[in-house]
Amino acid sequence: MLLCMFSLFFIQPDLPYVLAFLCALILCSADLFLEENRTYAAGCLIFFATAVFVPALLYFYPAVCYGLFRRKLYVPASIAAVLYLILNPWYREINLLLTCLDLFGFAVCFLLASTARERDSLQDTLRRTMDDSTERDLLLTEKNRTLMEKQDYEIYTATLRERNRIAREIHDNVGHLLSRSILLAGAAKTVNRDETLSPTLDSLDQTLNAAMDNIRSSVHDLRDEAVNLDEAVKSLISDFTFCPVAYCYDAGRVIPRDVKYSFISITKEALSNIMRHSNASKASVTIREHPALYQLCIEDNGTKIRKGTGNDRSTGNGKNSENVAHPGGMGLTNMKERTDKLHGTIHISAENGFRILVTIPKRRLDNETDIDRR
Repeated sequence: MLLCMFSLFFIQPDLPYVLAFLCALILCSADLFLEENRTYAAGCLIFFATAVFVPALLYFYPAVCYGLFRRKLYVPASIAAVLYLILNPWYREINLLLTCLDLFGFAVCFLLASTARERDSLQDTLRRTMDDSTERDLLLTEKNRTLMEKQDYEIYTATLRERNRIAREIHDNVGHLLSRSILLAGAAKTVNRDETLSPTLDSLDQTLNAAMDNIRSSVHDLRDEAVNLDEAVKSLISDFTFCPVAYCYDAGRVIPRDVKYSFISITKEALSNIMRHSNASKASVTIREHPALYQLCIEDNGTKIRKGTGNDRSTGNGKNSENVAHPGGMGLTNMKERTDKLHGTIHISAENGFRILVTIPKRRLDNETDIDRR
């Protein structure tokens, strides 16, 4: 456009010249945002043809041709060149310098358009390269995270297996030796006739029994800590063949052992009730950990009790859930007792199927729950 404006050194601007400048500016601007080549080419051809009636448009032919060169629309650009060569001597006296300036403008537009295409191509290549690099980084990051999680899980699983092994070794070896020692100490006390040895034998018997109690406590603690809630529930579901069960586990690995055993027992009882009393065709088990509580949700799509049970499902809620009419009513009572023991709540509903939702608050550092503090 600046090159075309050099024509002001040779002519006096008038209204047609201003209109030609504005039309050329509109077409150059349209080249930046108009994606359809045919529409843009049609606008340019109208501009070129109008020069038959408005000769001032000839001065801005090179500027309009830039967009055609950039889009590789060489046919409309050739038409513009032919019209220029025909109309230029027709409407005005031949000014060699002005004509050379216009022809130079065509050449400059062609070169600038080629440079712009190369630049756009390089930018696209750079953008694709950056996108590919970013995608690879994300994939590598995700793969590394997956590997770290897998490594942590394998370490966690190996730790549980080692705890089970240690508990088994203590129970089978040390426990048996202590049991034998306790029996021998008891026999020695029975056959002892020396009063001076009685205090010693009593102390030995008490010490051995205390050691046995400590061994039992340690073995139980090791076994309790070695229970994996996720694996235990998966095992229950894999043994359940009555209907398909969808399973979702969204909780951490470190869960209090009483919560783990409660969830395992409730899940086992609920699946047993589905198998014995429900006409469900599918079920789901969901375990989630929230910042302040643990949740267990067991659902099925059963609509009634199977024949021979004599009851229908009905809803129950919270404290009154033990009164739910259900063929597995004793099982539901046990679920409520386990939940109440942990200061939790249990909600049971029978709308569009049967649903059990157990919520247990987390303990604080001082081994109290939020409910305890109230």
